[in-house]
Amino acid sequence: MSFHQCGGNVGDAVNIPVPDWVLAVGEEDPDIFYTNRSGTRDNEYLSLGVDNLPFFGGRTAVEMYSDYMKSFRENMSDILEAGTIVDIEVGLGPAGELRYPSYPETQGWKFPGIGEFQCYDKYLRQHFKDAATKAGHPEWDIPDDAGTYNDTPEKTGFFGSNGTYQTEKGKFFLTWYSNKLLDHGDQILEEANKAFLGCKVKLAAKVSGIHWWYKDESHACELTSGYYNLTGRDGYRPIARMLSRHYGTLNFTCLEMRDTEQPAEAKSGPQELVQQVLSDGWIENIDVAGENALSRYDPAGYNQILLNARPNGVNKNGPPKLKMAGVTYLRLSDELLEEKNFSIFKTFVKKMHADQDYSPKVTDVAPLKQSKPKIPIDELLEATKPIKPFPWDEETDMSVG
Repeated sequence: MSFHQCGGNVGDAVNIPVPDWVLAVGEEDPDIFYTNRSGTRDNEYLSLGVDNLPFFGGRTAVEMYSDYMKSFRENMSDILEAGTIVDIEVGLGPAGELRYPSYPETQGWKFPGIGEFQCYDKYLRQHFKDAATKAGHPEWDIPDDAGTYNDTPEKTGFFGSNGTYQTEKGKFFLTWYSNKLLDHGDQILEEANKAFLGCKVKLAAKVSGIHWWYKDESHACELTSGYYNLTGRDGYRPIARMLSRHYGTLNFTCLEMRDTEQPAEAKSGPQELVQQVLSDGWIENIDVAGENALSRYDPAGYNQILLNARPNGVNKNGPPKLKMAGVTYLRLSDELLEEKNFSIFKTFVKKMHADQDYSPKVTDVAPLKQSKPKIPIDELLEATKPIKPFPWDEETDMSVG
């Protein structure tokens, strides 16, 4: 269920903007789009600041997303009833991911820039002012010291050592910023649950693998993206807990990446990040799924995906204790279908199925149950307490060679 522009992100080969009639509203009121501190708008997805404002022919953004999903169910009812579609991934932000568009290549961002906060439209500014006033700090405002897209953490007042992010004001802002994202995802997934209630499908939500600066104290790019994740605070388990009320699957990225493949100056930790996020999902008793972030055709990339799919390998006496519910391989291309590449890909698929023969029997998906009651924010935030991730084997027991 895509509510975002396709085009402008890594790997996008086509350009499909948001509908013209939405862009027309943006011509009159540019603040419906995410905005950075310098006032540059990002029109690949509507700001969550307008989630509940009736700006679109009398409808709110959430009502539009809901209407789209209801229409999809009605028009695709025969395919849904036939069991062809078993998984509905609900778009919750740019690139379909539950995040802010903090690192847009279209605005000049380059890896491994820290990105920028995207809450300077007038609607999110007002939300923050209201929250700060309610907390007894009407003088607080959105950060003005967090740098620009391609800065490093130490170049900014916000993310540097002893930076603003460690102050009372900084912690308040980051809690507000990340909580808005949680609420945004929760609202839309509740509408998805209503739309597909009773269908034999699972709902899924995608979370972005922001692996650069993961090993920096500030976790700067995670913070600008809306993931308030630090050494002493887990930014992903609250998302997993929110998903649990909708019987949702957490879909994560960068499964193929290893720390040693990343430039040292980026302070990347893709392996530890994947371990943290998948563990969070399993601890909250939800399914986790994932995908590779960049195209890979080599054994090392495939073996890393296989390791993450079953961190402790195959269990010969039954299902593995830890296993991903699904893996999406990116992407189908002419290069993948070259003889050498396709040959190793076939081996990868065989190993993903633990060398078992193909079976046409698909595990039956239970009808989608109604979402559980809304989880209070305090209960969601209890999940920010860090927990020890599950241990990972050094390498997969199903190597492609």
